[in-house]
Order: sequence, then C-alpha cells, then structure tokens
Amino acid sequence: MYALVEYKGKQYKAEKGAVLAVDKIDAEKGSVIDMNQVLLVSDGDNVQVGAPYVKGVAVKAVVEDTYRDRKIIVLKYKSKKDYRRTIGHRQGHTRIRIEDIVVA
Repeated sequence: MYALVEYKGKQYKAEKGAVLAVDKIDAEKGSVIDMNQVLLVSDGDNVQVGAPYVKGVAVKAVVEDTYRDRKIIVLKYKSKKDYRRTIGHRQGHTRIRIEDIVVA
C-alpha cells in the first residue's frame, strides 16, 4: 500500500517503513506527524484519487533526524565592473519515517 502525500508544498510517495527527506520541520526527534493532505491511495487493486484530497485518509510519520544538505556555491559577477561575490548556502532537511497509512 502506498499514498501520494502533499506536505509543505511538495509531493512525496509514502509507503510503510519508507524514509523521506522533507524540508526542515521544527519538531522534536521522535515526535509523530500527521499528514492529512493525501492525493492518492493505492493498495494494489483499489486506487482512490482525491479531488483534490482523499477524505478520511491520513499518513503518520515519525521524525528521525534534522540535518543540513551539502553546500552549494552561488557566484555573482558583473562584467567590466570589478564586481564578484561568492555566497554559500546549506538547505535544512528533516528525515522522517512513515509509520502507517490510516484509511477510515
């Protein structure tokens, strides 16, 4: 069984036991998150598609870890003006583990 979930503006495929990397969440390690914006649920034979969300379906996940991604380098340059700037950025992510897909 799997579900397509919309969380913080992005879509993820959630299966029981799967580990997902989502944008940073301000939650304690080990806390439970409920995701109610489920777009699609499939159990192999039956597929439920929401318009826009499937009613009565929730995905429960546990926060495992918060980390920062590798650094990307942003360069700014203007020709003939002696202007050069280097900026680094590290995006924050949270690793969550899908515990269960609850269908009412």
